[in-house]
Amino acid sequence: MSTQSSKKLETFENPNPERDYTIRIDIPEFTCLCPRTGQPDFATLKLEYVPDQLCVELKSLKLYIWSFRDEGAFHEAVTNEILNDLVIATKPRFMRLTAIFNVRGGVYTTVVAQHREPDWLMPEKIELP
Repeated sequence: MSTQSSKKLETFENPNPERDYTIRIDIPEFTCLCPRTGQPDFATLKLEYVPDQLCVELKSLKLYIWSFRDEGAFHEAVTNEILNDLVIATKPRFMRLTAIFNVRGGVYTTVVAQHREPDWLMPEKIELP
């Protein structure tokens, strides 16, 4: 197994591109550095997306997430950067990234960023009895 981080996100063909379905990925060990203090920031990332033709390959996603460990970034900036990179790599119908940062100085931060293809309509939610 590689122990080297990487900014390269790999993909594979969606096995069911004719269907809207949701992929949910939880990443509980995200770390980056505070750009002001240099101290580590910890977060859980929650990725949800409806793929079109491509899905993100999980090992490459893990190595990509590791690449932020030594980088300084504001919570808002890093959340949007990750979302942008994932959208470029996979071109999903819909994607949402929720970054839930741990407490620092008595303050919790959650950043939610999303992308939606202009022509894509979310399917109606069906509640079963």
